[in-house]
Amino acid sequence: MKREFLKKIAIPNKPGVYYFLSKGKIIYIGKATSLKNRTKSYFSKDLIRTRGLVTTDMVFKADNLKWSVTDSVLEALILESNLIKKYQPYHNIREKDDKSFLCVVITKEPLPRVFTARARNLKGHSDILKNVGMSKVYGPFTNGAQLREAVNIIRKIFPFLDDKSKNYLEFYRQINLAPDLKDSKLYLQNIKNIKLFFAGKKKQILKNLKKEMGAYAKRHEFEKAGEIKRQMFALKHINDIALVKNSLETRVFPLESNFRIEAYDIAHLSGKSMAGVMTVVENGEVTKSEYKKFKIRTQAGSNDTGALREVLERRLKHEEWTHPSLIVVDGGIAQINVATSIIKKMKLTIPVVSVLKDERHKPKAIMGDEKFTFSHKSAILLANSEAHRFAIAYHKNMRGRNFLPKLKKKNAQ
Repeated sequence: MKREFLKKIAIPNKPGVYYFLSKGKIIYIGKATSLKNRTKSYFSKDLIRTRGLVTTDMVFKADNLKWSVTDSVLEALILESNLIKKYQPYHNIREKDDKSFLCVVITKEPLPRVFTARARNLKGHSDILKNVGMSKVYGPFTNGAQLREAVNIIRKIFPFLDDKSKNYLEFYRQINLAPDLKDSKLYLQNIKNIKLFFAGKKKQILKNLKKEMGAYAKRHEFEKAGEIKRQMFALKHINDIALVKNSLETRVFPLESNFRIEAYDIAHLSGKSMAGVMTVVENGEVTKSEYKKFKIRTQAGSNDTGALREVLERRLKHEEWTHPSLIVVDGGIAQINVATSIIKKMKLTIPVVSVLKDERHKPKAIMGDEKFTFSHKSAILLANSEAHRFAIAYHKNMRGRNFLPKLKKKNAQ
């Protein structure tokens, strides 16, 4: 698809969901704060550099573009998840483990609870789901931060109990996020409306609420009728400024809809028992199931850059592993140069930044492209911190294993 295609269609400057199609089949679905601005970004001259080969390939294959307008970014987030789950577009699910993404869970209880959980943990979220089971699951959602903000917004409209309510119920009451448990009927109506909202049926909710408000008014239950009126007004004027802000920050320099950061670190003791690790942060959250350990095979002495070279070469040969949107190394320009040379050698396009430490090994600067260091600063520091912690733990484990045979040999003499 070429840029000229956009001139033929009038894409609105409104929130919603867009679809890239190829031969009538949806190959990618995305959400947008502004459909016009978001879709336009796919046709920039430096698409390969800014979005990577996967997205460039998707745009090249696409021959049509469609969209659906929503009343809010919140509804776009939910619609995107529902449509991805329904159509399973190739470029949404390619190389992505949706088991690491968050879902919204509603329990099967007399007074159901609502909370988020990772897809891979649905069968064992604390002891709650083991004991009571699930009534509904929505998702997975690719952006955990946006989902949590969305749940907060919905909770202000339809207060509900969550997995922490047992300990914090009084606190939730004080900030108007806890329901009136004396009226179980009203609470169950809230749960019903939450289910409808995550199913993308806001119009049905408004219809139901109007009917309920009339019924309460006829019975002179004006306080409850007033609460229903408040909910209707909130639904019609969803305040999702935080979601809009989140979308704008993410759009500063997005590579893929699922932004994956891989951080690397090397640990050793005077060059002995050298170990390398890789940690993963996706959309601002750690993904420990994808952490990797590397026992250094080719380096002797305290050659950190040589060890980093070995780790990256071994990692990037695994074409079956999801490619990162950004690589983070620990150190300075030497580490950046090593990583960049390996990526170039492998004929890949992956940006690299480094975290520079002070004498106390605390981060003092992030080196590299400012587009990344600004828009993904917290995620970069998180990934680097995790890599340092993971490397030390792995190195201690290696030293312990190496020490035991020596101790046994000494005791045997």
